[in-house]
Amino acid sequence: MEPHRALVIEDAADVRLLLCEVLQKSGFEVWEAATGQRGLDRVDEVEPDLITLDLTLPDLDGIEVCRRLRTMTTAYIVVLTARLEEADRLVGLEVGADDYVTKPFSVLEFRARVAAMFRRPRTAATSEGRKPKTLRFGELAIDEESREVRLSGRLVDLTKIEFELLAILASNPRRVWERETLTRLVWRTEWPGNDHVIDVHIANLRRKLGDDARSGRWIRTVHGVGYRLGE
Repeated sequence: MEPHRALVIEDAADVRLLLCEVLQKSGFEVWEAATGQRGLDRVDEVEPDLITLDLTLPDLDGIEVCRRLRTMTTAYIVVLTARLEEADRLVGLEVGADDYVTKPFSVLEFRARVAAMFRRPRTAATSEGRKPKTLRFGELAIDEESREVRLSGRLVDLTKIEFELLAILASNPRRVWERETLTRLVWRTEWPGNDHVIDVHIANLRRKLGDDARSGRWIRTVHGVGYRLGE
């Protein structure tokens, strides 16, 4: 089995070296880039499975780099940022990042998050050994094999985590899924993380489905508990 490939986009040499060493020790083949443009240029060359992306780059805004990366690759994207403002975290996730880590970061936590990404099932159905299938809910169709979601025949562009969340909700649409359970199933870890991260991904998923928290046509909030799928 070939090792996973990682691309580290980071302008700070010391942080870039640390990330490369951590990922290499975790079994990755690692490439690096010190600027956003160089990182974008290397995507086709490297074909990475994982990208770590610093939001503060010397040439391009990290948010814009993340947006472009998501149009070029399905790799997991982990944003690293020293910006503590909640708005930056929300924007970073909205444009396609799968997770974020704030600087300074714990090497152990970083490794745990990356490992959790690669352990999680591709869909809720395949994790239980069932044959992938297309789940249909009115105008909403979720193809577990191609990992495509269509709404009224229109393809909906989802991140990996958004698809995982929707597939889990759709696997048992009558069930109310607790945030802690969703975290465990999506990231395949007991690390509790921050429940707000789930809320951010659900908000982005709703937006892409033309839904909102008040109407809850596709994803309904059960206050104090979690979420369920419902038309």
